[in-house]
Amino acid sequence: MEERMETMDDYKAELEASFRRLNEGDLITATVIAVSEEEATLDLKYYAPGIIKAQDLSDDPDYSILEALRPGDEIQATILRLDDGNGNILLSKKEANQMLGWDRLKEAMKQETILTVRVKEAVNAGVIAYAEGLRGFIPASQLSLDYVEDTSEWIGKDLEVRVINVDAGKEKLVLSAKVILKEREEEARRHRIAMLVPGSVVEGTVETLTNYGAFVNIGDGLTGLVHVSQICERRIRKPSEVLKAGQKVRAKIRNTDNGRISLSIRALDEDASNSDPDETAQAAEYSSNEAATTSLGDLLAKLKIN
Repeated sequence: MEERMETMDDYKAELEASFRRLNEGDLITATVIAVSEEEATLDLKYYAPGIIKAQDLSDDPDYSILEALRPGDEIQATILRLDDGNGNILLSKKEANQMLGWDRLKEAMKQETILTVRVKEAVNAGVIAYAEGLRGFIPASQLSLDYVEDTSEWIGKDLEVRVINVDAGKEKLVLSAKVILKEREEEARRHRIAMLVPGSVVEGTVETLTNYGAFVNIGDGLTGLVHVSQICERRIRKPSEVLKAGQKVRAKIRNTDNGRISLSIRALDEDASNSDPDETAQAAEYSSNEAATTSLGDLLAKLKIN
């Protein structure tokens, strides 16, 4: 078989790379081709390979080069030196993080992107975690929905966070897990409210009294409002005239519009007063006079046949 003649096009990429000019400080994209505990070797599509020392990959003290990088990964880095003394181009991903990380974090804050970070250390009033290779602070008040007393208990935990403050000039990055937890709690609450059926009766405990109504805890983390006009049939000026905090009450669900629960105690009294008195009397007579052990003979004796 006749061998194909090589042409200049076969070496086009190599020729372009040989004429390409790189300078110290340039930001480039390269492909990882080898990884060791000390360094990563990268293909720059250039006549010389790139080298990133392990200490130039991240500011994160727990960063593991063997866990973080694999051959074939693409990373961005800046050129530190065009010759490291061994014919390699020395690179730094840490410097690239400083150049690109802040912009990415600004965009993450704008888009309300959820980031996963690992808590590295406890500091005064909070903890430290790294995002985009940059040191970030999570205040103790932003770790949980509950009060956090001992932040050291959070070291090593993975958290989903959002960026709530980023300032590249001051190298300030503040993260929050609480904002995500609050959103999820609210979503779950709205789902529980959506499952409530208007017209059904619930039992609860009066939590708070205001001039316009009473807030009643009906369980499962839900609280409904009984407006002052829905407390009783007679007109009252304020709920405290007939209700007190801690009192157990029954109420009917009026509606669950806009994620709020509207209750009525008065509606139960109205239901009772509107029930058929004859039916009530008949039910009472049956329940008091008819024995559960009525025999067949007794029933036939009461039956009249024309």
